[in-house]
Amino acid sequence: MKGPLMDRDEKQSGAGGILPEALALVSEALGRLRYGAIQLTVHDGKVMQIDVTERKRLTD
Repeated sequence: MKGPLMDRDEKQSGAGGILPEALALVSEALGRLRYGAIQLTVHDGKVMQIDVTERKRLTD
């Protein structure tokens, strides 16, 4: 990938592997989430927090 995204990816993966870890956590959350939201909090181009909100649908 070219451009600013590659620069951020390289910084995060080089500094302790934050980006690969974040991607693995998001992938895991997507795999188990049926209804809900996944929110990423980013500071200075680095993923700092991942919030997963799950919703349960009730039927009659």
